[in-house]
Amino acid sequence: MIATPSHDTILIIDFGSQVTQLIARRLRETGVYCEIHPFQKADEAFARLKPKGVIFSGGPASVPAEGSPRAPQAVFESGVPILGICYGQQVLAHQLGGTVEGGHAAEFGRADIEIREPSALFEGIWKVGGRYPVWMSHGDRVTRLPEGFTVKAVSENAPFAIATDEARRYFTTMFHPEVVHTPDGASLLQNFVHNVVGLARDWTMAAYREEMIGKIRAQVGSGRVICGLSGGVDSAVAAVLIHEAIGDQLTCVFVDHGLMRKGEADQVVSLFRGHYNIPLVHVDASDKFIGELAGVSDPERKRKIIGRLFVEVFEEEAKKIGGAGFLAQGTLYPDVIESVSFSGGPSVTIKSHHNVGGLPERMNMKLVEPLRELFKDEVRALGRELGLPDAFVGRHPFPGPGLAIRCPGEVTPEKLAILREADAIYLDEIRKAGLYDTIWQAFAVLTDVRTVGVMGDGRTYDRVLALRAVTSVDGMTADFYSFDMAFLGRTATRIINEVRGINRVTYDITSKPPGTIEWE
Repeated sequence: MIATPSHDTILIIDFGSQVTQLIARRLRETGVYCEIHPFQKADEAFARLKPKGVIFSGGPASVPAEGSPRAPQAVFESGVPILGICYGQQVLAHQLGGTVEGGHAAEFGRADIEIREPSALFEGIWKVGGRYPVWMSHGDRVTRLPEGFTVKAVSENAPFAIATDEARRYFTTMFHPEVVHTPDGASLLQNFVHNVVGLARDWTMAAYREEMIGKIRAQVGSGRVICGLSGGVDSAVAAVLIHEAIGDQLTCVFVDHGLMRKGEADQVVSLFRGHYNIPLVHVDASDKFIGELAGVSDPERKRKIIGRLFVEVFEEEAKKIGGAGFLAQGTLYPDVIESVSFSGGPSVTIKSHHNVGGLPERMNMKLVEPLRELFKDEVRALGRELGLPDAFVGRHPFPGPGLAIRCPGEVTPEKLAILREADAIYLDEIRKAGLYDTIWQAFAVLTDVRTVGVMGDGRTYDRVLALRAVTSVDGMTADFYSFDMAFLGRTATRIINEVRGINRVTYDITSKPPGTIEWE
C-alpha cells in the first residue's frame, strides 16, 4: 500500500520480530494508517512517508553485537514521537548514549510490572503503585538510560520495563504491548498514536477499498488478470475487489487439484457462479497434481510442487483467454510473514506458503495481491464492505495446498479418500453442536502412524486420525479449542465406526506458538 495525503502515517521500523505485524494490526484496529519497513530501508521510507510518529519493533539481534541493526539518525533529528519496543527500547537507548548489556537478563513469558511514575503512554490506563501483567521476550536489557530518560515502571528482571523522555516524546517498553498476552497493550498503543502523536481515526476498510481499487487500476492498466479462486474468503474477496476495479478484464480460474474436502469443488463453483457475474473457468487438474505428489513426503517439497503446478495451470489458462499478464492471489499478511520477511527484513522463515515461497522464478505473469497486507479478520471486514454473502465471509480458512498438508507423508488417493470422509464427519458434528462460528479453524489430519486396535473380535492395524480446532483473531497466534469430552467422544466414535482405515482418534492441544495451525 502507498500512503496518500488523506492519511497521516505511523512508520513501523522492523528489526526482525516475528510479531512486528501485530503492531500494525493493533494500529489498524484503532483506525490509524501505518506501514512496516525493514531497518535497512527505513531511511528511504521515513523520507518518503513523512510519518507523524515512529515505532521501533522488537527483534532477535543483540544490540551490543557488531553489525546489529540500527535506526536511521534522521528519525531522532526529526522530533517526531518514538515508541521503542523490546529491541526497539535497547537500540534507542544505545543510539542516544545509554548502555545495553547482553546475556544475563533473559525474561520470557508473563511478568508483572510495577508503575513507579506517571506517563502519557499509560495515562488513564495504569496508576502509580499498581501492578499489571505484561509479556516479556528478551535476553538483553538496558543498564544505563540516556540523558533525559526516567524510569516509569519496573519488573523483577527489567529495571527499565518502561522508560521515557516525556519532553522529547520518546517512550520505550521492555515488554511487548502488541501481543494479546499483554492485556492492556492495545490501549497503550492507542494512547501513543492518538494522545501522544495526535492522529485521527481515519483509516477504515472503506478507505482501504477505495485506495486499493485505485492501486489495482494503476498496476493493471488495460491488461487482463486471472484470479486463482479457491472458494475461501481470501480469494473470493480478492476476486470481487479486483472485479470492482477492472470489470471484465478479470477472469477467475478455479483449479480442482484433487486436494479439496468432500464435495467442495462442486460447491465452490456453484456458489460463486450463483452470486457473481464474473467469468469463471473450472479446471480439473487432479490427476496432474496427485501424480506429481506421488512419493513426496517432505512438506516443503509438497508446497513448492503445488505452487509450481498452480502457476503452470494458470499460465495455460491465461493463453486461452488471450494472454493475461497478471495473476491475482488472495495472499495474506500471515502467509507472507511466515514465508519470508514481509518487507525484506531480518525475520526467520517458518515455512513456505504455496502462493508465496512456492512460486517459480520463471513465472511469466506479474502478481496482483490486494490483500497482502491484511489479516484474516480484516479480509472478512473488507468482504462485508464489498457485500459478500456470509457463505464466503464466514468460512473457516482452508489452505491452498489443501489436504496435501493434512496428510503427513506421501499423498495417495487412498489416504485422501479416508481423510475426506473423516473431516466431513468432524465438521458435521461441529455444525450440529452450533460451534462452527465460534471456532477459527477446524480440520482433521490423517497421520502416518498405525496402531493396533480391536473391532468386533478381530485385530486391526489402521491409521491414527488427529483432530485440530483453534480459536484465533488474526491467525498469527492461536489457542486450541476446549471441546467437552462428550463431543470428542461422540465424534471419535462416529469416525471410527463410519470410516474404514482409522482405528484411533486423538485431539491436538498445541497452541500457536509453539506449533503452527496446520501440521505441515
